[in-house]
Amino acid sequence: MKADDNPAQQKSSVMAPDSADASASAGDGDGELVSLYQAQKKIYPRSVSGLFSKWRWGFVFLTQIIFYGLPWLEWGQRQAVLFDLGVRRFYIFGLVLYPQDFIYLTGILVISALSLFLFTAVAGRQWCGYACPQTVYTEIFLWIERKIEGDRSARMRLDAAPMSLEKFLRKASKQAAWIALALWTGFTFVGYFTPIRELTGLFANWVMGPWETFWIFFYAFATYGNAGFMREQVCKYMCPYARFQSAMFDKDTLIVSYDASRGEPRGPRSKKADPTVLGLGACVDCTLCVQVCPTGIDIRKGLQYECISCAACIDVCDTVMDKVGYPRGLIRYSTQHAMTEKWSRSEVIRHMIRPRVLVYLAILTTVVAAMMVSLSMRIPFKVDVVRDRGTLARIVSGGKIENVYRLQLMNASESPQRYRISATGLPGLVIASDNEFAVEATQARWVVVNLQLPYDGAAAGSHTIHFDIESLDSPGKLSEKSIFIVPR
Repeated sequence: MKADDNPAQQKSSVMAPDSADASASAGDGDGELVSLYQAQKKIYPRSVSGLFSKWRWGFVFLTQIIFYGLPWLEWGQRQAVLFDLGVRRFYIFGLVLYPQDFIYLTGILVISALSLFLFTAVAGRQWCGYACPQTVYTEIFLWIERKIEGDRSARMRLDAAPMSLEKFLRKASKQAAWIALALWTGFTFVGYFTPIRELTGLFANWVMGPWETFWIFFYAFATYGNAGFMREQVCKYMCPYARFQSAMFDKDTLIVSYDASRGEPRGPRSKKADPTVLGLGACVDCTLCVQVCPTGIDIRKGLQYECISCAACIDVCDTVMDKVGYPRGLIRYSTQHAMTEKWSRSEVIRHMIRPRVLVYLAILTTVVAAMMVSLSMRIPFKVDVVRDRGTLARIVSGGKIENVYRLQLMNASESPQRYRISATGLPGLVIASDNEFAVEATQARWVVVNLQLPYDGAAAGSHTIHFDIESLDSPGKLSEKSIFIVPR
């Protein structure tokens, strides 16, 4: 049996790759001291082509077109998507949100979490393998690296070679391209919070504010470090999803699987050799599945938390099977039950639709529907009522009691609006100031409202009242509660 096939040896090799630090005799030799530190070995992923590689690059292009292009899209006279923290307004196409609409952010987070649960239960870490920003930018940075330094073997030779002019120029060119892309990414990220056309002018004249400067370089540094250097380390050691995914998997979850019953025993052979005569399985032990893996694992050892389901091993294995004349699918998307029970594709799909998945789907559908209904019924303006704490209550001419309030009218629509204010809750309560106000599109305005009550209109103390605010230009009416103070 080979060392790779022995689980005990696998564990020992993972935990203690360096023999000088890995072990020492203990007592009579009954035990072994194992180092808990593993020196990191750089991974050189091999380029691969195939169906899933095309899908992965399709998601790379889709996500980056959205990310880099969305800030430049205009909606009317403004940026289509803009989270303006300075004025506390968030524009998403025709939707204008205020901090009071925080509940919608909560809904989005709940939908994202439920979607993650659903997709993971059905098809494992598909998000990680195709659309996660860490995967996307690692693919882009690797593509730049391949274009400048060459494919896997060329990069390994270059790193092993002593420093020379060619090596310096290639390394410097790669770093320059990485830094340029990282800065562009950081600039685009900040463009979601500062109007990107305004930011472009500030950047060109180098007169950006401290926060814009900080976040551009911080996000650029994070992109440069994570995608250029840390790469698989982020997925293996920093991402919490890799750690709790095991609680979300079951034996009917679609994962990247190696068909051991068909592939073992593995071993090299010529194309013309009959594997049954040699007593070999379909696996030719070419190790290409390991070479193309971005996290450096051997999928033939079974499901591992480091696997991000990118299916690069499927593409390269299918290519090898085609070359040796064997059927494809030695490595494929399948489930543990399907591999042991030899299910057909239709049986796999049927067992994937199980109660757990249906519950996730039902809850997700309900939350999404509730969000859509809430957004469709949302009144396009907000009101905050603040009592004038400088003057709680006073006696004015005519023997009336007056309370002063400040109301913030927030127009969350794309057109100017007029609002009428009325007050209820106490008999004889009237507004002694203007009660109609105009607010520009997507703007907020503070207004002062004076409420008066006859001197004997209510007993001394505080009384609950309501401000009713009605839009005169569009359907919508709000009621906000407050307190009217009657002095003793």
